[in-house]
Amino acid sequence: MRIYLPATLLDLADLADLAAGTGASGDVGGGAVGGAGADASHERPDALPAPRRAHAVTAALRAMFPDEDDEGLEYAAQLAAADDSLELVAGSPEAPRLRLVLTADVGEHDTAVVADDDAAPSAVEVTAAIPWDAVACAHVDEPAAAGDVAAALAGDPDAVERLDERDLLWYDATELRSIPR
Repeated sequence: MRIYLPATLLDLADLADLAAGTGASGDVGGGAVGGAGADASHERPDALPAPRRAHAVTAALRAMFPDEDDEGLEYAAQLAAADDSLELVAGSPEAPRLRLVLTADVGEHDTAVVADDDAAPSAVEVTAAIPWDAVACAHVDEPAAAGDVAAALAGDPDAVERLDERDLLWYDATELRSIPR
């Protein structure tokens, strides 16, 4: 099952270090994606911790867009994850003001549909740790979007609308270290 994980660029620093095999925490990273941060004396985890919220093509999302093909449904799930990424950026003042979505492939038994009327129809709870090598790619705002992200976080509805119109840039898992911040 393909899932879309909201994250911040601070989280990505840890993933890129792990992919490069550096393992020790002590740089700008701050912790595993969605985690509380890592102490410089400990090695980073080899997986994304669970439980955590993500997005996927669910039965509820299919019901909401019955005429949409799989690619369109995956894009809708990715956009929902980008919205959640904005909330993560808001909660992390030191994070660069850009949205980030990590795309990963996990077993269906490692997710559960979120049964909350306020949740997006694509919302799932990831119930098992996700190995870093399950991350297929990243989607991130271009650096020029930082102003709109900051304005959206300050409550500017026009900036939110502009973000909704922006496409996230795609990076293969092998390119994570080259994502501009």
